[in-house]
Amino acid sequence: MIDKKTGLWIYNKMHEIRDFEETANKLFLENKLWGSVHMYTGEEAVASSICAQLTDQDYIASTHRGHGHCIAKGAELDKALAELMGKDTGYCHGRSGSMHIADFTKGNLGANAIVGGGIPIATGAGLSIKMQHKPNVAVAFFGDGASNQGTFHESINMAAVWKLPVIYVCENNQFGMTVPVEQSTSVKDISVRAAAYNIAGETVDGNDVVAVYEAFARAKERALKGEGPTLLECKTYRWRGHWTGDPEPYRTREDVDWWKENKDPIKLFAAYLTENKIATKEELEKIAADAADRMAKAEEFALNSPEPDPAHVLDDVFYEG
Repeated sequence: MIDKKTGLWIYNKMHEIRDFEETANKLFLENKLWGSVHMYTGEEAVASSICAQLTDQDYIASTHRGHGHCIAKGAELDKALAELMGKDTGYCHGRSGSMHIADFTKGNLGANAIVGGGIPIATGAGLSIKMQHKPNVAVAFFGDGASNQGTFHESINMAAVWKLPVIYVCENNQFGMTVPVEQSTSVKDISVRAAAYNIAGETVDGNDVVAVYEAFARAKERALKGEGPTLLECKTYRWRGHWTGDPEPYRTREDVDWWKENKDPIKLFAAYLTENKIATKEELEKIAADAADRMAKAEEFALNSPEPDPAHVLDDVFYEG
């Protein structure tokens, strides 16, 4: 069972991620945030349950749908939103936008617009951990579509041969862009591909915080024991389209509504916390209200932040050592 401190931390992060994504979507529709963004809404349980077990010395590599990973790994809401809006106060001074946000101080090696692009980065981080004999792990987040990329197979093969402390987390949200997973992937459970590399593989309900938390704990324990990588598949569902503005002709509104009504990870975890007397309804309501208040302040901060100075456009582009 998840203890109270950890449970409330996860619950708070899930609310922060949900509020962040809904705010970003609102700003996009108001034409205050330019460029399409890829929403993590509905998948909050995965990043929150996993990052609850990581420190700043552990690494993650993210995806184009990376806001949730970034926030769960310790990003401040105001700086993250400012980055999405291209403001100078953002993590990368507005240069990265939505799909390349990073914070090395938190072990966040960055989101990645290339499908499967973060997988070899996390694998390299795992190699660095092993070579330096550090008691840490690296996590590669990626989607079901990325599991069909060469980077996925090549990276896992290398990590398996060298027994690197890497956990490969497939967030199977049922669609690779607009293609249902069953039309692009030959296996029912992506985790069975672990057998080809002689590593552990496990599939869990990605909207069940406890299932994700416990499965990742097992994977982390194996990695720290020197037993090598794990392929962890978390089956979940994205509530919004692949990108803001996606007309979504590939699924029905009834399907989306069913997931919202029956598989909302925040509601499911709230029920778990109260039914197991880990937290009271009043405690959870306060956490939700406080998260909403922080998000409102973050929005105000981002909206009022300055644009980058064009005089500094080449900063950090060329090496000046």
